[in-house]
This record gives sequence, structure tokens and C-alpha cells, in this order.
Amino acid sequence: MSTTELLKGAAELFPDEVVTSAHVRHLDLPYGAGRFALITLDNGFDHTKPTTFGPASLANLNTAIDQVEKEAAAGEIVGVGVTGKPFIFAVGADLKGVELLKEYDHALAIGKGGHEVFKRLSALAVPTFAYYNGAAMGGGVEVGLHCAYRTVSKAIPAFSLPEVFLGLVPGWGGCALLPNLIGADKAVSVIIENSLNQNKQLKGQQVFDLGIADAIFEGADFLEQSLIWTANVLKGDVTVERPVIDRGEAWDQAVAKGRFIADGKVHGAAPAAYRALDIIEAAKNGDLQQGFDAEDVALADLIMGGELRSGIYAFNLVQKRGKRPAGAPDKNLARPVTKVGVVGAGLMASQLALLFLRRLEVPVVLTDIDQERVDKGVGYVHAEIDKLLLKSRINQDKANRLKALVTGVLDKAEGFSDADFIIEAVFEEIGVKQQVFAEVEAVAPAHAILATNTSSLSVTEMASKLKNPERVVGFHFFNPVAILPLLEIVRGEQTDDASLATAFGVAKKLKKTAVLVKDAPAFVVNRILTRFMGEIQNVIDEGTPVDVAEKAVEPLGLPMSPLVLLELVGPAIGLHVSETLNRAFPDRFTVSPNLAAVVKAGKRGFYVYSAENGFKPELDPEVAALLKQGDVVLSEEQVRARVLDAVAQEIGLMLDEGVVAEAQDIDLCLITGAGWPFHLGGITPYLDREGVSERVNGKKFLAPGLASVPA
Repeated sequence: MSTTELLKGAAELFPDEVVTSAHVRHLDLPYGAGRFALITLDNGFDHTKPTTFGPASLANLNTAIDQVEKEAAAGEIVGVGVTGKPFIFAVGADLKGVELLKEYDHALAIGKGGHEVFKRLSALAVPTFAYYNGAAMGGGVEVGLHCAYRTVSKAIPAFSLPEVFLGLVPGWGGCALLPNLIGADKAVSVIIENSLNQNKQLKGQQVFDLGIADAIFEGADFLEQSLIWTANVLKGDVTVERPVIDRGEAWDQAVAKGRFIADGKVHGAAPAAYRALDIIEAAKNGDLQQGFDAEDVALADLIMGGELRSGIYAFNLVQKRGKRPAGAPDKNLARPVTKVGVVGAGLMASQLALLFLRRLEVPVVLTDIDQERVDKGVGYVHAEIDKLLLKSRINQDKANRLKALVTGVLDKAEGFSDADFIIEAVFEEIGVKQQVFAEVEAVAPAHAILATNTSSLSVTEMASKLKNPERVVGFHFFNPVAILPLLEIVRGEQTDDASLATAFGVAKKLKKTAVLVKDAPAFVVNRILTRFMGEIQNVIDEGTPVDVAEKAVEPLGLPMSPLVLLELVGPAIGLHVSETLNRAFPDRFTVSPNLAAVVKAGKRGFYVYSAENGFKPELDPEVAALLKQGDVVLSEEQVRARVLDAVAQEIGLMLDEGVVAEAQDIDLCLITGAGWPFHLGGITPYLDREGVSERVNGKKFLAPGLASVPA
């Protein structure tokens, strides 16, 4: 089948593609270097809708190459360049089309189609150039790798091969071409390490330093400078030197490093990284066609597998649902926020103050019970602003302005009398929080929102003694505040729409992923994590060795093991949340006597770390001495089944209670608030895929095709 027929067939499967054009224009290069053809990739929208490659888009590029191929063969042009619309080069395959694929042959055609078109660039009778003028990802990066030369703009904010992050491999040449261009070690960093490190992006300078691009220019006149450089290359005045690639032991070591990274992140539970490494390993012989064929097969296998579908589902949750929260009231009801009050000046309160300051750029005032704490809180914010200045993230003017906006006072009346949004971050005890809200209500303006950063207490109960309980809203952040995007917005029984709309409006300005949550014990993330951790504690208490319990959940590929997570959260907080949930649901949530003993002994966790052991977690002998275990020893498989059954049961009950609108919101919360991996789709697609949902609840959480191959 010809490339044209292949793409035509694929295009019929994907009628809603946002089609990218490939415009060819001709220009005379400087210094009399000759007539040049420039192909510009453009989908007709501004930079907010990035250019992608679906079947019809590839067909358009194919047609453009038909034209320049004839011109090159006829000697009418001296070279061909590819560039993008303003701010965007191209961001790869259109995932909406991939979601629709139901058959293996169609999935195979996607890989072959991209290869057949892109390969033609390297086969032209004249040199080819890619000008990475803006964001480039996946297939956008790969189309450039098929060219003979590449330039990159210093202004590029995002450049990556993110496929492994989603559950794919770079399948249009990336796995075969990149290691042969920059060496296997650097290629493994870009394809495996960056992808598995929360889809880390490269900036323009890094792209150049890695050797992916041959030249780098300022963003303002990038194309002009690239064309001058092109003229010099074609005239022979500039020679591009590339390093000799080490195809010996260094290549094998790079692949081994990649496997070590993949094992550390996904523990063999997700196939994409390993498939990519197999192709990189085979690319050592420099046989590119063999590499392309292997990419086609890997791409088709993965497209028809559950991991990719979960990855796309997770991506859509974060990019789409996360930006349009289910159940949020009309945004026009939101009131303006021109000043923020923070009750408390401890670490959490100070982190919140910094976030509000940086995102809203309005006055922020902290209060606490004594001047020393207030000064320490303000001092923390100032120190963090100084760090931003030092890293050139902000300039001196902005630093001065931000510092001037943050103040601290002891008197709540003085601090909050003109605040529009007041958030408390004090001790997690209902009586303390009720008292704080009573004091704040007495001095705050009538329109002010009273927000609580509680992680598990009832927002309704907190507001119950106030004159205006309708303006109290749960506003639960996750630690570290600057990194984790989730914000659980909790509607108390009397919270009104205007207060809720204002909370969602503030969340958007804070650039957080807001999810509407019912006022139920521990809300979403802490409830699921506490049930998850509780089951791990139970099996340890009953007699299963700590290392067996920990290893049991490794195949989920979570960001850290349960007991390392407990250390991060703090055993005392973990114990407190389990006590809260035990009071609410005593039949399902236990309070571990061993955890209580660890907290009582003042231990910061179960593990100790030493340089001799390479800082790997080792069970603290003092903790081991505290543990009182039974004699029921389970295998890893038995532990995993128990933990997953417990989580599936809890999620089923939460959906029955209406804690969130749909299972998708549970997944969105776990991905953005607890760092659960994209290849699980959060958790519910994994529970569906493994048969746990039906075993426990008698039905799947998600409709067929939502995070799985459509029937």
C-alpha cells in the first residue's frame, strides 16, 4: 500500500482531526547561497492550540515533500527547511486519533505513515534543515531528527520526547535516530529519564548543549539568523562537527542505566520504557530501517494495550477535566480578591502566603499567636523571594514589590478588616479551628471568604457556630504546595454558590487543579491513601515482614513506597488522619497500635538511612524493637490483593456517597495530589484492567473505551 493510500485510510477513521497545513514558500538565501524552499507547519489557530500530526496532517506534509522533491531533482532549489507557526514548532501525534483506534492494523498504519513521510526528508537530493522555533514534542521533535541539520531557539520553553510518560515509545524515528545522533547515554536521558521524571521538558539551551541542535539563536530574530546560518552551511563557510558515537561498552551501559531508571520508577509494571530501551539497544548497529520497523511494531502493540489508554485518559483528565472542574458554579458569581489573610505563620501557612503572593500579586497578611512566629513566617516568604531573584526567575523590581506586599501582624482586626479571602492553616483540631473562625468572623468584612486548609475535618462542623456559615469553604492543599497541583475544594452543607465560585476563581489564579469535593471525612486523597496505608499497616501488625508488605505494591509504580510516604507526611499526621477516619468508619479504618507506638516514641519514620548503604531505606532497629506482630505471614501477591480490594471498596463507597461527581475525579485527585502514575490512569482504570473492580464491587468503574481499547 502506498503512503498516500495508507494515510487516506487512516484519515477516514479520524474525521474530527485538527488538520495541520504544510505551506511551501520560496526565498533567496543571503550571500547568494541560492533559492530555498521553506515548509511551515500551521494548523490555522494561535499558539493556544498547538500544531499536531494526524493522518490528514501527515498527508499534507507528504504533498509538500512531493513538491520540493521535484524542485530539488530539477536543481531549482539548494535546500529545504521545516519550521512552525509562532511559538509552536509541532507537538507530535494527535492523541485524539489514537484513542479512536480499535484494530491492530490501523495502529500499525499510524507508525508506518509517520515513518514513510518523515523518511522522505532525509532522502531529498538537497540538504534539509529543521528550525525548532517553538515548543516541540514527540513527532515534532522527530520530524526534525530526519533532517540533516537543526537549529533551536533560545526562547523554547518545552522540548521533549514524552511518549514513555504516556505509555508509548517515540515511534517516528526517535528511538533509532536520537542515540545515533547524540549517543545512547544522552538519548536514554531524554527518552526514558526525563519522561519518567514527570515528563520533564528541555529548554532551548539544553537542546543545543545535548547536541540535538547544531546552532542556537535568540527568539526575536530566530528564523532570520537560522537562514543566514543555513546559507553559510550550504556555501561551506560553516562546517557542522558532530561527535563520534561510542558504539561499544558505553552504549550497553547507557541501556543498562535506562533499565535501572525504569525499574526504579515503574518496577516492570509498565511496558513502554522497556520497549523503548529494546529499540535503543538494537539501534547500536546504526541500521535505521531496522529501528523504524521495530518502532512500528512497538507502537502498534502499545496502542492496543491498556497502559497507553490509561495514559491518554490521565493526560485528558489533567489537560481538560482539570481545567473545567465538574460541578463548579457559574464563574460570574465569583467575587474579586484584592487582599488575602493567612491565619498561622508556620511552614504550611508560610508556603500558602508565598503562593498567594506570587500568583495573585495582592497584599498578603499573616497572623499568629506571638511576634516571633509572625516574623519567622514573613522571613520565610522573603527568603523564598530572594531565592527566585538569585535564580533569575524574577527581577529586582518584582522582588521588591512582592516583599512589600507581605506583612505580619498579631492583631487579626488590624490584619483582616479589609481582606476578601482568609485562609487558616492552624493545628488540625476542630475546637482550635472553630475558635479561629469565630475570631476571624468578628473582624472580617461581611463578603470575605473563610477558607480552611483542613486535611480531614468536617468543614460543616467548623462553620456550625458562625453567624454566616455560608461563606466557609474547604481549600485543601497538598504538600509541597509549590509542586503538587491539586486543590480539594470542599463544599460545606451551608456553603453558598458565590463563596464556592470565588474559591474556584482563586484556585484558577493560583494555577491549581481544583476538584469539587463533598464534606466527607478526609475528602478524597487522604481517605484513599489512609485506607491503602491502613491495609499495609494491618498486614504488618498481623505478622507480614515490613519489606514484604512494602514490595507487594511495587508493581503499581507509585512515586514512593507506603512507609517512605508515611515518613514524608509524618507518622503523627498519618496517625491523626487514621483516628479521624476510624471514628467515622470504624468497620474499615483501623488505628495501628504499632504506628501509635512509633509516634509515641517520637520517631520520624520506620527507616534509617546511612551513607554505607547508599542512603537506601533500612528498618530502624529501634522501630523494629517497638513492633508487636502476630503470626500471620502473607505473600506479596496476597498483600497486593488485599490492598487493592480495600482501595476498590473505598472508591466504590465514595462514589455511592457522592464525595465527587465521577470516578474520573478520584483519578484526577490521585494523579495531581499524590503523584500516582499516568500508566495507572490514577487508579480506577488499573483496578478495572486487573479485574479488581468487578471482584469487589460487581462492576467496572469506567465505561468501555474511556481508559481502554474501544469495543
